[in-house]
Amino acid sequence: QVQLVESGGGLVQAGGSLRLSCAASGRTFSSYVMGWFRQAPGKEREFVAAISRSGAPTYYADSVKGRFTSSRDNAKNTAYLQMNSLKPDDSAFYYCAAGSGPFNYDYWGRGTQVTVSS
Repeated sequence: QVQLVESGGGLVQAGGSLRLSCAASGRTFSSYVMGWFRQAPGKEREFVAAISRSGAPTYYADSVKGRFTSSRDNAKNTAYLQMNSLKPDDSAFYYCAAGSGPFNYDYWGRGTQVTVSS
């Protein structure tokens, strides 16, 4: 069992940056692929990024490539999502997830809100 807690969301102007953190409980963090997803009001949840167990490779949705960077610190049981050049379309609830593959997740956090003003 893994418990995930996201933090770092907030309100930022377009063009700004935020770094989301996902703190995981347990001693098996390094055995999970970590993913980031987002869901905006009235829209389906969508994949944003994922990072492999060792930190490479990483995967990104086309909409965030070149702007978002996924990383992890296995010693701290924490995954990160650095978000730069934010756009109003990036506004959503962001969730981290842990699982066995870049598109297969078993555990989810409760999410953190990101709002980008124009």
